[in-house]
Amino acid sequence: MERPVTEADLVFEHVPETDQSFENALEKSRAGDRLTVDDAIELLTTGTDIEGIDRTRKERVLEAADRRRAEVVGDEVTFVANINNNVTTACNVGCLFCNFKDAAHTFERDSEVETAGFTKTPGESREIVADAVERGVYEVTSVSGLHPAFTLDEEHREILEAHPEPKEVNYKPPERYATDPGTYAEQMEAMSVDDVHVHSMTPEEGYHARRGTDWSYEEVYGRLKDAGLDTVPGTAAEILVDEVRDVICPGKIGTDDWLEAMEAAANVGLGLTATIMYGHVDNEAHRAMHLKRVRDLQERVDGAITEFVPLSFVHQNTPLFEHDVVSGGASIDEDELMIAVARLFLDNIDHVQSSWVKYGDEQGLKMLSCGADDYMGTILSEEITTRAGGEHGEFRSFEDYVEMITSIGRVPVERSTDYETRRVIDPDDPPFGPQLGPKADGTPLLDADERAERTVPADD
Repeated sequence: MERPVTEADLVFEHVPETDQSFENALEKSRAGDRLTVDDAIELLTTGTDIEGIDRTRKERVLEAADRRRAEVVGDEVTFVANINNNVTTACNVGCLFCNFKDAAHTFERDSEVETAGFTKTPGESREIVADAVERGVYEVTSVSGLHPAFTLDEEHREILEAHPEPKEVNYKPPERYATDPGTYAEQMEAMSVDDVHVHSMTPEEGYHARRGTDWSYEEVYGRLKDAGLDTVPGTAAEILVDEVRDVICPGKIGTDDWLEAMEAAANVGLGLTATIMYGHVDNEAHRAMHLKRVRDLQERVDGAITEFVPLSFVHQNTPLFEHDVVSGGASIDEDELMIAVARLFLDNIDHVQSSWVKYGDEQGLKMLSCGADDYMGTILSEEITTRAGGEHGEFRSFEDYVEMITSIGRVPVERSTDYETRRVIDPDDPPFGPQLGPKADGTPLLDADERAERTVPADD
């Protein structure tokens, strides 16, 4: 039996070595010059001429990024009234960084293993979103496992039903399962309640929605747009370098497929976001290469990417950690430098997001002084990071946002998903609630009892 891969076994072609100097890279960033991959490596490492992170150099990078943030977007800190409605945890891809998914076979009617996960019907999704809209929410984010019964629409189901080897295309008919997730199109239609903004269908899900066909990503995303999809979350990116993907998610789409799907979504008129999930087996060279690929993509899609979202790897409860492939996640220094260098490198993306889900409130606020200007959304229910071992709760109220943002001397601003509609909030005019949604009238999203049930102290 082969010994499993461990941290000590990993050898990569791309390593953080450059002929550039830290001082030159920092001067370029201060001058507003377009940075190279080598520049980004120097800034992310605080210089490849030294071992470890130099705290004095790090602060200089953070200061440069904070100045750039002020020049680009000013002192506003934005957030959105949203809800997460992930449809299913059923998946059989086997990404080693993930603890969100549950083995798809455990959802089958005749399974002898009781699943710990969930699958929602389109009707259940609609009820959840309708309730959130009544409260004032105007964005629903939905990212799901690759359920074998999921198809794009009925035509896609007919194609997969006729396939001579369904296992080759990861398909099983819905009647095999205790709960039928419907089709992707049906889920998009179900979540399109009262003009709520539907943010869903990652490139990985886009791939799943075309498996077994010769359809292009444009065809898939065009049908999804017709069904109610508004924007595509650029998750499933992890690190856009295949030697890293081969370790952490060998069954997942490669870098080229991810980029192709994102470009196709933009081509049919869908807005995009972009992410990086770092702090596992990757190094600073991989992170810099990822930033370059996102920046190049933004040029090809003519600015369709509204925000960049760094996601620090939460290692607890993940196979990478349990199998000793990694010993932990990113350090706080690495987190701060990732935000800062993203701000300095991505000169064609205005908004960089800080995540209270990943960092907690205190460190999340610190990131707003490292180059970030957006502070996520209310969420109401967070499942992915929490299942991986995240400890920072599942909900932030408008009152929380106003209190946190004003505590660092910044301006709280409610925004739409695309940042086109914005409302500056007066901290002296409570109560605080959303006003941009179709049924939003400024009432707080949750009453005191509901809030107590959903909120976990973030930094105890």
